[in-house]
Amino acid sequence: MRRFRPAGWLDWTFEIALILKGIDGVLEIVGGLVLLVVSKETLEGWVQALTFHELSEDPHDFLFTRLVAGSHSLTGSGATFAALYLLTHGVVKVVLVVAVLRDYLWAYPWMIGFLLVFIAYQLYRFALHPTWGMALLTVVDVLIVGLTWREWGRRRDAARGPSPDIGLDAGRGTG
Repeated sequence: MRRFRPAGWLDWTFEIALILKGIDGVLEIVGGLVLLVVSKETLEGWVQALTFHELSEDPHDFLFTRLVAGSHSLTGSGATFAALYLLTHGVVKVVLVVAVLRDYLWAYPWMIGFLLVFIAYQLYRFALHPTWGMALLTVVDVLIVGLTWREWGRRRDAARGPSPDIGLDAGRGTG
């Protein structure tokens, strides 16, 4: 199938959003593999080393205190669940992003459905514990769903080819 190049700002926004989703998927795969392979103690040591400087300057730093708390709360079954979640989510995301970027029409509705499921999950999480990060992630995913829907319609129309010229002369005057 012929690959379309971005022409307008919506096309560029869609392409950039897809690439960022793909990068996010790769990072999720790496994170899932790290959780499966690296021991809890080693992971906690890495987090301590990464956050030590920042927390020594500001012991109440929101992001870094959450990161440290998260590393301490990973237990055996919790770490396994997190690893499998990240791996599954990352692999599906990367496969769908690559398929959409390669213009496989089947991938567009799957991408939309996949994002809608995660939007529903994000809204559930937001209802339990609202955060700006979750709100922003959800808004971005809603925008990506809209852009994916738009692109899917354009690709379907292009794949069907030009419409027949039925009634082409209907609007022209004779005489």
